[in-house]
Amino acid sequence: MEKIVVFQDQKIRRTFHKGEWWFSIIDIVEFLSKSNRPRKYWSDLKSKLKDHEDFEVSAKIRQFRLLAPDGKSRETDCANIETLFRIIQSIPSPNANKFKLWLAKVGKERIEEIENPELAQDRVKD
Repeated sequence: MEKIVVFQDQKIRRTFHKGEWWFSIIDIVEFLSKSNRPRKYWSDLKSKLKDHEDFEVSAKIRQFRLLAPDGKSRETDCANIETLFRIIQSIPSPNANKFKLWLAKVGKERIEEIENPELAQDRVKD
């Protein structure tokens, strides 16, 4: 199941896999870094995380086929929320705190929906 969520007018692709949401890292890097080359930024960040912060990214991320802006389905690096927070910590940006708060809000909503399934039904109706 693939969905797009919007955070401050930025589309963030995500997919649901084995009981958890996986978010497109490129979409998040683009938003947080404001880089016009988010794939290059992500490539450099992966190296930095591995070499300087002893965080093996390849063991923590997965690739999923997500719909790209050009309408084609492509393999995309994705991270679950735990790994995403670790990646976000490594991006120097004032947008990072806003994004962390948004992810916490989304997580809280889903936990509430698990505890009270009627909330999920209401959200779908809205």
